[in-house]
Amino acid sequence: MLIDQIKKENMLALKNKEVNKRAVLSVIINKYMVLGYEAKAKGKELTDLDLVQIINKTLKELEEEKASYEKANRADSVKNIEEQMACISSYLPKMMSEDEIKTIILSLEDKSVPSVMKHFKQNYAGKCDMGLVNKVLKSL
Repeated sequence: MLIDQIKKENMLALKNKEVNKRAVLSVIINKYMVLGYEAKAKGKELTDLDLVQIINKTLKELEEEKASYEKANRADSVKNIEEQMACISSYLPKMMSEDEIKTIILSLEDKSVPSVMKHFKQNYAGKCDMGLVNKVLKSL
């Protein structure tokens, strides 16, 4: 699983004294563990998709933090945030292109917005930007 790879990278970052990398990987691991406890209480198990969602949420949080540091003219902190974002972005799956999304939409029988969105959520969650799917669908 992807979490095992992240844990190994976290240990390597600790050994190599890579503070930024270790900090962001530890945050991801902690969020995953908390979500795991909540899921276990409900009788569910976490998947790599859950981890991808955690990474995406963390990226958005880092983007907001970066904007705050830019307003405060703290270049060193901005650089650290960018390093952290680059580190965790590498764990995200390759996102689908507009052409791939268009091809899938055209192959569907029902091209209504709810049906297309449901299809992409069920089959391609974490692999495509739902906003892009909506944009492509409206352009057809």
